Amino acid sequence: MTLGAFLCFTALAGVGAPFYVALPITLACAFLLGIAVERVILRPLIGQPIISVIMVTLGLGVILKGLMYMIWTPRFRNFPEIFPPEPLDLRFAVVPSGLWWGLVFAVIATAVFLIIFKFSRTGVAMRATANDQQAALSMGISVRWVFALAWCFGAMASAIGGIVIGNINGISVYMGDVGLRVLAVIILGGLDSIGGAIIGGLIIGVLENLAGLYIDPLVGGGAKSVAPFFMVVLILMIRPQGFLGKRSSNGCER
Repeated sequence: MTLGAFLCFTALAGVGAPFYVALPITLACAFLLGIAVERVILRPLIGQPIISVIMVTLGLGVILKGLMYMIWTPRFRNFPEIFPPEPLDLRFAVVPSGLWWGLVFAVIATAVFLIIFKFSRTGVAMRATANDQQAALSMGISVRWVFALAWCFGAMASAIGGIVIGNINGISVYMGDVGLRVLAVIILGGLDSIGGAIIGGLIIGVLENLAGLYIDPLVGGGAKSVAPFFMVVLILMIRPQGFLGKRSSNGCER
C-alpha cells in the first residue's frame, strides 16, 4: 500500500505525469511486484508450515519499508491534489473531498473485483482454488498461476488504497500501519466474504470515530485506536467466523 502511494506520488510530483497516466503506471508496477513476490519468495514455500509463510511475509514487509526509507526518506509529504477540492454537501453533513472520492474509488474497485470473481473464467478458477485445491488441479486449473494472480490483485488493490489514503492524510513510510485496522475489518466481516468486509469496514469506521469523539476526552486519548480490536475480540467470542464468514464441514472457520 505504501509503495503504491509513493510510486504514484513520484509519477505525479517527480515526473509531472497527469493522474490518468500515473494511476495505470502504479497499478502495472503493483501487478509486477505481486508476480515477483509470489514467484521468488512464496512459491518455494508451497507445502511449508503456515508460520513459515507468515514470518517470510513479515520480513518482506520490513525489507520494503527499509527500501522506501532509503529511497524516499521518512519525511512526511502532502499528496498532489488529484481530486476536485469541493466537498460533498449532504445537507445534514459535509463530506470532505478526499473522503468522498475515496468512497468512489472503493466502490468502483470493489465492483470490478466482484465482477471478475463472479463472472470471469479467471475469477471462477480463483474461487475454485480457494475452495478445494485438489479439485481445481483435477479440472486443469493452474493453482500456482492462481496464487500469483491473487498476489497481483492484492497488490493492485493495496496500491489503490495507498493512493486514496495518501490523498486524505498525506504519505510517509509509516502509513502502512493502517493495515492493522484492515485486519480487524476482515476478521469482523468474515475472511471469505467481500460483503462482510464492506460491513466490517463501515462498523469499524463508525466505531473509531465515535470512540474518538466520546471516549478519548475521558481517558486522555488512545480509545480510537484500540476500540476496533475490542470489537474484534467481542465478535470472535460470539461468532468466530465473523458476521458473514462460513464454517467448514468440521465446524472450523474458513
